[in-house]
Amino acid sequence: MKKIFLTLTILLITFSGKISADSSSSIKRIFEGNQNSKITIIAYESLTCGHCANFHNDVYPQIKKEFIDTGLVKIEFRHFPLDMAALNASKISQCNNNGKSDLIHILFSNQQKWAKGETIEEVNSYLKKLLKDKKINIDFDKCISDKNIEDFVLNDRISGLKKFKINATPTIIINNKKFDKPINFKNLKKAIEKLI
Repeated sequence: MKKIFLTLTILLITFSGKISADSSSSIKRIFEGNQNSKITIIAYESLTCGHCANFHNDVYPQIKKEFIDTGLVKIEFRHFPLDMAALNASKISQCNNNGKSDLIHILFSNQQKWAKGETIEEVNSYLKKLLKDKKINIDFDKCISDKNIEDFVLNDRISGLKKFKINATPTIIINNKKFDKPINFKNLKKAIEKLI
């Protein structure tokens, strides 16, 4: 995985000087909840991050049940890829460009099945197999080579670094303020209830 991380670092250094404002503006943000909710949570996650999978699989469903499904909270999933495998998975999650979170949920709940291997080619083969097994019809090669989607994903990461000084994943932002307590349901519930 070191090679995969190094490749992403080089890509980010190259990309950071060329943030394009409009090249990816037609790509829909992945979110759940009432668009007009008073409370917006932004979750910066890397699809290969174990802590992100724990948040997504264990904490997020409780937030969804209590606050998102009731219309009190909207959650946006932002990309913060930590390596090339996560970058490719992020591109796949945005490929249908429908704003739906189904694919992100599938990738996190099956992270152990695809986020493994020594080379990006090996990781990609596991990712392709998962998509096939789940009957997700996506043109894998077209998705991971789509420059607009790549710009969108990398812009998420760069704006997260600049605006919120993100240095770890997952990072939670509630109404544009970085959540600085341990990320568990009890702490998030308290923070959300103060804003209701």
